[in-house]
Amino acid sequence: MTSTTATTPEATFQLDPAFNFGDDFGPEKIVYIYEPRCGLRGIVVIDNSSIGPAIGGIRMTPTVNTQEVFRLARAMTWKNALAGIPHGGGKSGIIADPRTLTPERKETLIRQFARGIEALNQYIPGPDMGTDETAMAWVRDEIRRSVGLSSVLGGIPLDQVGATGFGLAVCAEVAQHFAGINLQGAKVSIQGFGNVGRHAASYLSHPKRGAVVVAATDLPGTVYNPDGLDVEKLVSLVKAGRPITEYNEKGTKILPRDEFVKIPVDIFVPAAQADVITEANAPLLNCKLMLQGANIPCTDVAEKILHERGVICVPDFVANAGGVICGSVEYHGGTKSTAFQEIEEKLKENTSAVLEHARRTKATPRAAALDLAKERVREAMSYRRAN
Repeated sequence: MTSTTATTPEATFQLDPAFNFGDDFGPEKIVYIYEPRCGLRGIVVIDNSSIGPAIGGIRMTPTVNTQEVFRLARAMTWKNALAGIPHGGGKSGIIADPRTLTPERKETLIRQFARGIEALNQYIPGPDMGTDETAMAWVRDEIRRSVGLSSVLGGIPLDQVGATGFGLAVCAEVAQHFAGINLQGAKVSIQGFGNVGRHAASYLSHPKRGAVVVAATDLPGTVYNPDGLDVEKLVSLVKAGRPITEYNEKGTKILPRDEFVKIPVDIFVPAAQADVITEANAPLLNCKLMLQGANIPCTDVAEKILHERGVICVPDFVANAGGVICGSVEYHGGTKSTAFQEIEEKLKENTSAVLEHARRTKATPRAAALDLAKERVREAMSYRRAN
């Protein structure tokens, strides 16, 4: 049963009447939070809490909407079930542009949003696009409930330790065998060089794995060098607040942002916004393995096109589960070392299980992963009291 609470004029939150929200799994609640005095417009979707309290990030972008938050919450339901953590799936969004907000204004919106979700004790927020450990500290100060906190507050700061990026690298160790590539020397393209992308680049290019990052894409454009980019120099640019297009090592080309789809690589990591790979550009993508670092970065149609072309696509709720595993370990009092041990163990096991199932059934990896996740969620739901 879906419970929808609206405290704002209907025009503030647009629902697409053609979008099918409800099924046997959820969502359990869609809640709108509106505070006209500070201009807050927020959306919370608790999709399924049969395994435990829903955990998922707060996304802050000017275009986030109910459909996007629902899709992300559903992805968290599958992700958390596959990861084997005691949490269901949820997500939230704040309609605002963090790039144009003053620090004071952003804090006001985050704190007001936190007060708005205080009674939703089945939802545990964490960082996502537009929010970080500082935002989670404000949430914790208001309602004593968040993950991805600074180490000063006893947390495991996801953006600093790169838990999601580490998980992607672990996933690559397993997936290389299914894609017919060798991680040592494999050429990698990273689309989105933020908190997930830059850590993925660092962990993949670590001597232990030996991949070569040849392309990096961010808002200003694409940086490409067929002989490899100096990941440390790229990361230093980002940390200094400078665009990656200032990278000027010998042999490097600066290309338009969307040119990344044409660059020949072994591994492609989309680590930015949703629906980057679509029916229009999927036929152009030149890779053997896609590790989905972002949430829902590839449309269903695009994944089918890539599957038919023989490209192995490890879906988001498998490949990028490192962050939520880390958040769960933090929430239950664990340490960074414990978190990384769990990420490595769970990501290796889940990636292998999904890709083996996909190969055996000739299904897409997403379909195979959904089969496994749904089985776990259905079992958890079977233990709940019928209303």
